[in-house]
Amino acid sequence: MLSKTYRLFLWVVMLGTCLGTLSAQVQNSNIRPKINSPLSRYGLGDLIDPYFVASAGMGGLSAAWQDPYHLNFVNPASLASLQATSFEGGLYAQYSKLQGKEASDDLWGGNLRYLALGFPLKNPINRALDRQSNDWGVGMGFQLAPLTQVGYDINVDVTDPDLGRVSNVLKGSGGAYRLQWGNGVRYKNLSAGVNLGYMFGELTNSRLVTFDSLAYSLETEFSDQINLRGFGLEGGLQYVYNFKSVNPKGEKVANGDRIIFGVYGTAPADFRTQVNKYYRRFYGTISDTLTYENNEKGTGSLPGSFTAGFAYQKINKLILGAEYSRTGWGSYENSSKPESLADTWRVAVGAEIIPDNTSYKSYRARIRYRLGGYYGTDPRSIGSEQATRYALTLGMGFPIVLPRQQVSFMSTALEIGRFGVPDVLQETFVKLSVGFTLNDNSWFFKRKFN
Repeated sequence: MLSKTYRLFLWVVMLGTCLGTLSAQVQNSNIRPKINSPLSRYGLGDLIDPYFVASAGMGGLSAAWQDPYHLNFVNPASLASLQATSFEGGLYAQYSKLQGKEASDDLWGGNLRYLALGFPLKNPINRALDRQSNDWGVGMGFQLAPLTQVGYDINVDVTDPDLGRVSNVLKGSGGAYRLQWGNGVRYKNLSAGVNLGYMFGELTNSRLVTFDSLAYSLETEFSDQINLRGFGLEGGLQYVYNFKSVNPKGEKVANGDRIIFGVYGTAPADFRTQVNKYYRRFYGTISDTLTYENNEKGTGSLPGSFTAGFAYQKINKLILGAEYSRTGWGSYENSSKPESLADTWRVAVGAEIIPDNTSYKSYRARIRYRLGGYYGTDPRSIGSEQATRYALTLGMGFPIVLPRQQVSFMSTALEIGRFGVPDVLQETFVKLSVGFTLNDNSWFFKRKFN
């Protein structure tokens, strides 16, 4: 039998190892996933979905989604409903076909999606042994996950009346990451939560200009490396309305059907930047530096966002939900890389079905089957047309019974969708995500002797 101290040591080693792996990816661009997204040149790059794999199978529903054995950091109010210590890790693989007016590209990529640890601060077993009511719930968690991703390698050729053909080679890499500390508190049917986050990362953008029609002409290279740091604050609420039926004693008690209402938002957040600029002209081994600036300081501001949704649930049988979100990217600012972005919105719907959660004869009956979809706009535009992103999602949650632990899960999610501007620049993608949820309810457990 493993002691509580030894189990705690194993959890810490596992989390530390995984965090070290992801931290190494932040500093080593050679092992970042291969992508070629021209729009990632703008803003802070392509936004990474913040929800976990179990939610991804339901279109990314997060506002009103809570589960006693799964983490949901998108709405921190859900942390107060945890019934076991949960360690979650996710990864993905993606195939993309990028189609422009004159060229196309096929790419495979993949990476870690998130790492998280959450736990209830009041053990449910202790409350049961002490015959305490379940009016209060408190949960806490930590998460490390990518926030944005930059990756492109494209050639743009133009013809100038005086200079002839001019080639532009555009390259970019890097991204931003977020470390979060979340807390949730529940009293009866109302939950509230707060996430404190720290954003950090590095973005590299370069442009190489070559005058192909001019003999012995100098090539010009522009390279900008932006390091960014900043704190952010998120908050959320969830309210559960339980339907009741009359029991044999004539009392009205909850019958397992309920509606969950959820809202969460992100406050506008400032960040700081340090920029290294290196501009030069060269021909062969001859090079002339035009600009060299090191650690030039700047500031920026991320926009606020708001999401509201609801879900109907038959506990351990069915979930049906929908949500709407809006983000004010029009207020985005970055003095180191000034750009104009547009406000965005997103609509998502999803469902989860469990045929028979307590079946002993059929494992398939205990699998969680998920379906959903989403449609929304992107803050970046091509010309005057704003980019859009939409997908159909499918998912499954496989329960795994481990010795002396709560039921754990392996979740899968498949997203099939498109991103970009039709007939101009569009990416068709298929993303497969796999997540692991390891649960243990023996933390903070008070052992008693009779």
